[in-house]
Amino acid sequence: MAISTDQLPLPSYDDVTVVVPAPGEGIGNWAGAASAVLVDGVFWLTWRERRPLTDGRGVAVHIARSRDGVTFSEVAQVLRQDFGAESFERPVLVPVPGIGWRLYLSCATPGSKHWWVDSLTAPSPETLVTGTRRIVLTGDRDTAVKDPVIRPLTSGGWEMWLCCHPLDDAGHEDRMTSRRLTSRDGLDWTDHGEVLAGRPGEWDERGARITTVIAEDPLTVLYDGRADAASNWYEETGVAVWDGERFRADETRAPIGSPYGEGALRYASAVKLEDGRTRFYFEAARPDGAHDLVTCVR
Repeated sequence: MAISTDQLPLPSYDDVTVVVPAPGEGIGNWAGAASAVLVDGVFWLTWRERRPLTDGRGVAVHIARSRDGVTFSEVAQVLRQDFGAESFERPVLVPVPGIGWRLYLSCATPGSKHWWVDSLTAPSPETLVTGTRRIVLTGDRDTAVKDPVIRPLTSGGWEMWLCCHPLDDAGHEDRMTSRRLTSRDGLDWTDHGEVLAGRPGEWDERGARITTVIAEDPLTVLYDGRADAASNWYEETGVAVWDGERFRADETRAPIGSPYGEGALRYASAVKLEDGRTRFYFEAARPDGAHDLVTCVR
């Protein structure tokens, strides 16, 4: 049965505002992999600063706040070397009731294709740099784990969608699937299995990474996908709907991309506004091949 998501707000490159420009010109200079949350009228945004492969890759994670969702003031910065990581990818910032705030970090193991998920917990976003560190998900010899999407459950505890890269076939570690996990405390997680994967012969054949929730009934997400290994780092965005057991792609939609560079439009994060609209943040290619972190309201 075909799935239709025609009535849902979706991101697109038209009418965007640059929130964080790329750290330099050209391919490999990318600001993005962001996540955002709106708490008590304040937008909190965290993103990864990435340089070219020859200049350090994901060198830092930034945390900033804003009243209007567009103009941000940085309050903290976390450096990859403080975690012994070769690179950072998508971070997630969440308020933790009764405790403060927690920052989840996607960390690359030096000299390998392996990734793990680490964390910092502190009373405020400003103090996360000196917060309590705890490794959350280690992955294993055959699996790299990164780019979590985390949200509270109405029944208590937390839900995560986790990007997993199989490491069993050398040279093909870019493949990716998404798994669902739950936790009572946000630190110890139970894996409930794969919920989204690429489709043979489709634009997302090489992999599918859940990036944000855009609707609850039925549960609908945006995800990053690509057709082949050559498109690594240049993912586009698709829509998928929960069927009771896993997410199914909306096959009526073409992927959403940027009109520039390699077409990358990825790592979307959706924030519901009080007026019913949605503010999206996402990483998108610009004409010189660099990626800016941009926003739009739909």
